[in-house]
Amino acid sequence: MTKEKNQEKASDALSKTGEWFTKHRDGLSRRNFIKYSAGTVAVLSLGSLAQGCGSGGDSAVPVVAGYPIDADVHTTLQKTVQLSQSFSETILPQNLQNISEYDAKGYGVWGDGGPLAPVQRTDIMSLDYDLPAGNSASTLLRFFAVTDIHITDKESPSQLIYMQPLNEYGVEATITSVYSPTMLYTTHVLDAVLQTVNALHTMHPIDFGLSLGDTCNSTQYNELRWYIDVFDGKVITPSSGDHLGANSIDYQKPFKAAGLNPAIPWYQAIGNHDHFWMGSIPPDAGNMRRTCISHEVVAMPNTLIRGAAIYNREPPLFYMGVLDGSTPTGAIIKAGKVGDPGFTSPPIVTADSRRRSLTKAQWRQEFFNTTSRPAGHGFNLVPPYQEDGFACYSFVPKSTIPIKVIVLDNTQREDDGATSIHGRGFLDEARWEWLKDELNAGDAANQLMIIASHVPIGVSPHKSEIGGQDTYMDWFDNSDNPTSMQNAVNLAGLIAELHSHPNLILWMAGHRHVNTVKAFVTDNAAMPERGFWHVETSSLHDFPQQARLFEINLNSDDTISIMTTNVDPAVKEGTPAWTARKYAVAAQQIVSTNLSPSYPSADPTLPAGLDPSVEKTKEDMDPNIGSYNAELLVELSPAMKVHLQTLFS
Repeated sequence: MTKEKNQEKASDALSKTGEWFTKHRDGLSRRNFIKYSAGTVAVLSLGSLAQGCGSGGDSAVPVVAGYPIDADVHTTLQKTVQLSQSFSETILPQNLQNISEYDAKGYGVWGDGGPLAPVQRTDIMSLDYDLPAGNSASTLLRFFAVTDIHITDKESPSQLIYMQPLNEYGVEATITSVYSPTMLYTTHVLDAVLQTVNALHTMHPIDFGLSLGDTCNSTQYNELRWYIDVFDGKVITPSSGDHLGANSIDYQKPFKAAGLNPAIPWYQAIGNHDHFWMGSIPPDAGNMRRTCISHEVVAMPNTLIRGAAIYNREPPLFYMGVLDGSTPTGAIIKAGKVGDPGFTSPPIVTADSRRRSLTKAQWRQEFFNTTSRPAGHGFNLVPPYQEDGFACYSFVPKSTIPIKVIVLDNTQREDDGATSIHGRGFLDEARWEWLKDELNAGDAANQLMIIASHVPIGVSPHKSEIGGQDTYMDWFDNSDNPTSMQNAVNLAGLIAELHSHPNLILWMAGHRHVNTVKAFVTDNAAMPERGFWHVETSSLHDFPQQARLFEINLNSDDTISIMTTNVDPAVKEGTPAWTARKYAVAAQQIVSTNLSPSYPSADPTLPAGLDPSVEKTKEDMDPNIGSYNAELLVELSPAMKVHLQTLFS
């Protein structure tokens, strides 16, 4: 039997093993399983699967083990992660791949920090507002958010790994999105986070979950399947191609994901990495889709410096490399400058059809192939009259609570004509009209509204405002190319529309990998209810690797408190997720990413200068923790107060 057929058989057998485990797990110690453990079962190797082991019926099918989390499950309200700042010797950012040096030089060390109390914020309230003494709040809704998981096929030939250590211009080494040692453990981190959510749910029920995009690192089918299968509690085979190290290396071994508690429905938003190659360019540009399933390691220019060069691959070119799954630290191999000794021809890997690049419509459709709920994870609610790939919808989490969640795709389009990195905020005409209709309908139905998107708004200015440095995260402006597709609304117009809807209380986003809070204050002091909050949640890829809990509370004076609380995964020492935390800590210590960046205000309703509400967040944030808990106060319109009094008298 050929190697390819053996691998296909192994993958099918692993899938059947997961189905067997789901069918029979009630016969195991159910409490212990849900309580973080799959028991003392053996890990099944890919080698034995490929040889047909377990083909004799249910009784002969071995069970693949899962990884437990720590018994001490908490939020940052009780305890935080505090980075050590004691190093015996410096590791430069371009040497981030030197994982074997971390221990000896003191990197990857952290300890327990104290509790992080929520900061009470009244930025959008009337002047001199105070919560009434003895306030008795009622919780209307409780949900969690995760974002920017970046599930990575580290052995894919179509990546940008080499850009980080190349550091050609002295800035690329700080960009851990193209290489970080956390890439080895992306599925394990997600599994630990969901187990932590499950444990918190047993303490205080959670109504639903939201994932804010960048599920995949680069549009690949296997990356998306790993992501959904972790939520579903399936057997995960976190390797591809030759599956090197799958019998011996912790991050390569198959494992049984715990899955999200079936009582918690979860919903999905789309991010730029989900439908752009490496989150940067349309996969059909430069035939990038083909590179994902190729046996040749891709050669690319320095896209971090010369964004437009990626479309025609202008020289100089560099082979981008892969991570070697047979090594304990995932060494970077097959990377170097095209034409240099050893690189006169493309480096070769074993091709894998499961690496195929998904279109936006295919990515959306894959969420119907799931065992967790709801089927489609929100995309079943997309209006049927919209085009293929339309990824906006709304839902009401609890029929008895007048709160609507509007899940908005505000990523760029593949056909927008832009020739730079596609990380900006954008609404085409269909999405813009749909959003306005949803906001109007929410006001008419007396529903409080939450917008959930991937790209934040009004927090990252255009490059012309920050000395020419391009963050690729501002609101898309294509006016320099008048014959190409334009944004349906500029940022000023978007914010004006949002301010016209008094029932909008919150916009939540990911994308920038930071925990930042911004207040969109109305310029009408007599109508503070037209202000709303904007909350960003950090990535699971980079430190602090956190999820976030949201509570929407109704106060005794008929105001709303939005409680936002960061949650660290309860990683257990010795597990792959614990190693992932160690590597994320080390990467932060080495690269020193600014966890609470300052920018000139990108909000056109504010005067020039630093955004005061973002600066307030920064002042309250410990840079060695990177977390931010807050109580965000919201004024309601007179009509909405009457409606809530009627419902909850």
